[in-house]
Amino acid sequence: MSRDRSDNATLVRVMGNEVSPVTESFGAARMLEEPHFTRPAEFRGWAVPEVLRNGDHAKIERWRRAQALHRTVRARPDLIERRGGLSNVEKTLLEEFPCVPYPKGLL
Repeated sequence: MSRDRSDNATLVRVMGNEVSPVTESFGAARMLEEPHFTRPAEFRGWAVPEVLRNGDHAKIERWRRAQALHRTVRARPDLIERRGGLSNVEKTLLEEFPCVPYPKGLL
């Protein structure tokens, strides 16, 4: 087994799955993560966005990408600049899905 394969296998075991090294903050996507939600649909006055409850997995994935972009643009614009800026597809995502802010008092 080559060193690269061994390192990748170790990373996957530590993180729990093959997607995490790509989607976690500062992973291969080089962006901050999107917000995460759980049940119930409303918790302490913070409602889970409808897009996450409708079952349209393609739309959910676009929403997640848009939220990661919003957070990265706002908090770490340098990461976007290093990637060469926003693509036209990314700009469209930002327009399609508004930023979901964190509730006051959580950060």
